[in-house]
Amino acid sequence: MNLQYYYWFFQAAIPPKICDDIIEYGKSQQEQIAVTGNHDPNNMNEKDIKDLSKKRKSNVVWMDDRWIYKEIQPYINIANRNAGWNFQWDHSESCQFTKYKLNQFYDWHCDSWDRPYDKPDDPSRHGKIRKLSCTVSLSDGNEYKGGEFEFDMRNTDKGTNQPYVCHEIKPKGSIVVFPSFVWHRVKPVTSGTRYSLVIWNLGWPYK
Repeated sequence: MNLQYYYWFFQAAIPPKICDDIIEYGKSQQEQIAVTGNHDPNNMNEKDIKDLSKKRKSNVVWMDDRWIYKEIQPYINIANRNAGWNFQWDHSESCQFTKYKLNQFYDWHCDSWDRPYDKPDDPSRHGKIRKLSCTVSLSDGNEYKGGEFEFDMRNTDKGTNQPYVCHEIKPKGSIVVFPSFVWHRVKPVTSGTRYSLVIWNLGWPYK
């Protein structure tokens, strides 16, 4: 799929108080280790943990609070339209509140799966795929070092040999929306703590 825009951004879109409220709410909840798609956080042996640590290190909290979606979903719709993607989607998965501490990271990955969800008991997801990913910077860029958010443009028509650093995400409250099949990563945090919120948005497979 050829894209004119691989991401769309809104700098400092979410008010600082809302960001701080989400952070405090997230910190008040029970954290769990962040995993990748092929790991079950409740059923991991020593080898699983070792393998996971090479790919991803962070802590997450899952949120399904309507007031959070209300703040962010309008920007997803605007990005989808303005970037010219016009993907059909109808459901947002649980928000993933993520805390990256010293030396924590998430290596190269894309958010989409190689097949639709197979969840007959969950009609909001069954048969659908992740189409639009949205990440929100809850921290300001001067509150941590490292933790750069990068896109992999090496196999795209942009033709660059280097990862693309998304500087637009640095200001507190900034939002970046992108197709879920675009590869990206969060580099290791070298000082401070980086807080973010991610929402994946689902629709029927592309025709």
